Amino acid sequence: MLLFAGLSGQAKEWPRFRGLNGNGISLAKGIPSKFTVADANWRVALKGEGHSSPVLWGERVFVTGSDRAAGAFVIQCLNAGDGSEAWAVSRPQKSYRMHRYNHLSSSTPAIDGQRLVLVVSKPGAHTLVALDLEGKPLWERTFETIISNHGGGVSPILLDGKVILAGDGDNQSFLAALDAKSGKVLWKIDRVNAKAAFSTPCEFTDPSGTRGLVFNSMGHGITFVDPSTGKTHWEQGGVFDKRSVSSSLVAEGLLIGTCGSGAGGNYLVAVKPGRAEDDAKPSLAYKLRRSIPYVPTGVAKDGLLFLWGDAGIVTCVQAKSGKVHWQERVEGRFFGSPVWVEGRLFCISTTGKVVVVAASDTFTPIAVNDLGEASNATPALGGNRMYLRTFGHLVSLGGG
Repeated sequence: MLLFAGLSGQAKEWPRFRGLNGNGISLAKGIPSKFTVADANWRVALKGEGHSSPVLWGERVFVTGSDRAAGAFVIQCLNAGDGSEAWAVSRPQKSYRMHRYNHLSSSTPAIDGQRLVLVVSKPGAHTLVALDLEGKPLWERTFETIISNHGGGVSPILLDGKVILAGDGDNQSFLAALDAKSGKVLWKIDRVNAKAAFSTPCEFTDPSGTRGLVFNSMGHGITFVDPSTGKTHWEQGGVFDKRSVSSSLVAEGLLIGTCGSGAGGNYLVAVKPGRAEDDAKPSLAYKLRRSIPYVPTGVAKDGLLFLWGDAGIVTCVQAKSGKVHWQERVEGRFFGSPVWVEGRLFCISTTGKVVVVAASDTFTPIAVNDLGEASNATPALGGNRMYLRTFGHLVSLGGG
């Protein structure tokens, strides 16, 4: 179902962080490069503030937030056509100390057409919560763990009837798979302790034809895991000496990951995958160090790899070789990730400016559009509309 949805410009599904398989690519048509908030289909105030991104299924948009005053974590379902609320549910949530750039709602949910799954974190635990698409509770499971002093922010994915959670915390790490229908834990694998990772995995088929999931973390580097059992097929360890925040990405058959810190020293590795069937090991293809993103995840399209740096340095790389075509500065600071739409990249700055550049091997700035409110979120797309989440609002654009 997801494959066919991804092949249609009319696709209405954006089922997880950064869309289908987390690649940040949409086949939507007609999204304008230049706009103002007045041009939007609608702009609605959300019941909870936050940094999480929306997910989409059919004609509904799902988004989470935190109402600090009420001490509540809020899940809202909006009608895509007019932004009206279909339903909202909340659960108690206490504030806790975290990094000043983080938020109580920074994890993006996942959806598979039958259920919505989200993570609510607090000191000492991640809780996975499953709701049906009308907001009725299905199940929840709590994993006791050490939450990073940065706070929460890990996002789940849904694959083959399983919920996958990468719980790579500070000095206590695990991977887990749960039955999506019942919440039963199918497997849980303890991992090497290291600095917390916030990377969301992606699906990949290695050169031997073995299908699995790619995880990035400081403790294990880039790992290829069997989602049915949790077994590690192969691993390129030791490639990261700092925490990994950007999500797993595939570019021209190479596996891409970054690591970094607030103090700098960020770098990117491109790994040639191993072969699970004949036990061939992965190897390092290349490494890039100049102005590499710490938080944002790149986009790979048409042989090019686009890297959107936190400080506003955007880089275009030949994905197979690592050759840099261009590296230029755009306006703003960024914690959200770019998305690709009709040959353009859209990314929201921390001050709510939507920067648009051409996705080509020549640097071409196109527009800077002001949403009028801060944002750390990544755009979502479906049904030829783009959804832009600011700190306290959701904006629908396009579809005309």
